[in-house]
Amino acid sequence: MKIKDFLCQEAVVLGIKAKDKEAAICEMVDVLKRLKKIKDAPPVVELLMQREKLGSTGIGQGVAIPHAKIDFIEKQIGVLGISQGGVDFESLDGAPAHLIFLLVCPAAAASGEHLLAMASVSRVFKDKPFRQSLLKATTAQEVIGLIEKLDA
Repeated sequence: MKIKDFLCQEAVVLGIKAKDKEAAICEMVDVLKRLKKIKDAPPVVELLMQREKLGSTGIGQGVAIPHAKIDFIEKQIGVLGISQGGVDFESLDGAPAHLIFLLVCPAAAASGEHLLAMASVSRVFKDKPFRQSLLKATTAQEVIGLIEKLDA
């Protein structure tokens, strides 16, 4: 599965302003609402925060992958947020998250689809030069180009 299958250029947010995970999730869910992928943001935020209570999705090395399955969406979608200042995501290594990939998928979808998407995101974010390139990107178009190049 390719990241471009569930991430569009309009869902790349350069300059996340939030400093904590709930504010970052709210900021990114607002993108889903603006793109008309969801009708109402609070229930989506609530589901993502419920998932966070099970254990932080801050996987370390400046990366967080908040995710949830949601009843009221039709298609898997991601939002990539980039924060120069970092977001306290209670990451496993204690470091702030600078790259936050929010992923939601339909609850009715096969769990294999969700797992493949998570694996794709995890795989590309393991690459340190790639992470550094994303942090230096100045446009959403540049970010998508970097992802497509590594995800080929």
